[in-house]
Amino acid sequence: MDRPCPAGDSEEVPRSPSPDHSADTAPVRHDRHECEHRYGPEHEPLPQPPHLPDLPTSPPPPPSPPTRGHRHSVSWEEARALAVRCGRAVAVRGGTIPLDGALGHVLAEPLVAFTDLPSFDTSAMDGWVVSGPGPWKIREPAGAGNKAETVTKKSTGSGRGMGILAGQSAPAALADGDAVRIATGARIPADANAVIRSEHAHVDETRGLLHAQQRVLPGQDIRPRGQECRAGDQLMPAGTLVTPAVLGLAAAAGYDALAVVPRPRVDVLVLGDELLTGGLPHDGLIRDALGPMIGPWLRALGAEVSAPQRLGDDAAALRHALTTSDADLVVTTGGTAAGPVDHVHPVLAEIGAELLVDGVAVRPGHPMLLARLVKENAAAGPSERRSGARGEGPYLVGLPGNPLAAVSGLLTLAEPLLRGLAGRGPQVPYRAVVRDEVHGHPQDTRLVPVVHRMGGAADRPESNGNGYDGGSGTGTGGGAEHVVPLRYSGPAMLRGIAAADGLAVVPPGGVRSGTEVEILDLPSASAMPWSEGCFT
Repeated sequence: MDRPCPAGDSEEVPRSPSPDHSADTAPVRHDRHECEHRYGPEHEPLPQPPHLPDLPTSPPPPPSPPTRGHRHSVSWEEARALAVRCGRAVAVRGGTIPLDGALGHVLAEPLVAFTDLPSFDTSAMDGWVVSGPGPWKIREPAGAGNKAETVTKKSTGSGRGMGILAGQSAPAALADGDAVRIATGARIPADANAVIRSEHAHVDETRGLLHAQQRVLPGQDIRPRGQECRAGDQLMPAGTLVTPAVLGLAAAAGYDALAVVPRPRVDVLVLGDELLTGGLPHDGLIRDALGPMIGPWLRALGAEVSAPQRLGDDAAALRHALTTSDADLVVTTGGTAAGPVDHVHPVLAEIGAELLVDGVAVRPGHPMLLARLVKENAAAGPSERRSGARGEGPYLVGLPGNPLAAVSGLLTLAEPLLRGLAGRGPQVPYRAVVRDEVHGHPQDTRLVPVVHRMGGAADRPESNGNGYDGGSGTGTGGGAEHVVPLRYSGPAMLRGIAAADGLAVVPPGGVRSGTEVEILDLPSASAMPWSEGCFT
């Protein structure tokens, strides 16, 4: 499998010669859908007649089985765009769940107000509701259809009534020149024209009069009916993530349940005989860093993730896991290269999977892949909630075994794919100025861990022990926001990514100090604390 290499080594993985599997292995199938152009290890995308953009009506003859020694890599931009299209191409069936279970899901339908908000005129402050010019006679409130009662000298003391409270039915109309105590959120009586805050009013208990200490404006501190929305207004579009605030808005608008997209279900398969789940590395064995890391990040991306299955380097176990999975997405770690025990490619070919991306021109993470399993070979279950063409089953994202390379694959393929499966739109890209020169790969895109900073040289990242491994150190200056590349960015390293805010997308050849680059946000454990699982 694609083994984690020692710190500081090149990402390149020595490729072991492999026997020709053409005699005993079925070729990986070619998908013919727009979102699933085939990029095989040695094959260019299937040619189409230049004068006919439509696909041919009859399928071409199957290609020769791919040789595992080489792969035709697509660009990083192509791979990510393909993952976006694949996620969006899957039809998603929503379901209705109670509000208390909707947190962290995505709206399957627009959130439309069932009522005006507020649904009646309410007081925005504790104080006095008045009608007409002052000073005002202090009254006790009465129910609808009754007149407010005059407050006597005795009743203006500590035993005075509490006035109009929130949750009470409509109070009686307020006569011109009268004032009634009112609480925040209480209904405004008919004919009232303002609320005077308690701290801005003076009560003359001897005469039973209320005086304003500041100018009173018509409508002050009154929330009119429909101020926030009217019944029928769209409050949130479909595809919105249900946050605590969205839940509160839905409840205020009259909802008891929400139509949401079910969370994509993900199975994680950890491959490699050399991985330990505890203790210190010894005798050629190393700790599994991906099992504890990938699951929480997938949950932060909105997925429902099963416990990692540790399969070792067992082709039969991998085949069984893939053909019995009822997930929407299967994520494998390791085994995507061409070593003697890298079984992902042969098993995918054996079960007739559609290989969509086989290698991406990015460092680290070059040997990542994207495939789609066949429905006949996948167990029926939750994945059927997201229906594609006949015979299509769950997607598979194959991550390299090196930790930072796996993070690269997660953000390149799994993140945009999961957004589509969850009913969310693609992430809006953003750019930031990078401080210092960043060396690039001659042909491939490079993903570099970075942190956001304000200011110039005083904010150098060496203070946390993860500073950038090169560059002029001149900084951007002037207090401008920028990103700073971090050291420890080798494919087998996690020290840089652990301190990072995101990954900078560095084009081939690198960039100079002051250049704007695209930034990929890391899935944040704190961004979705309501999702199941522990994000640490």
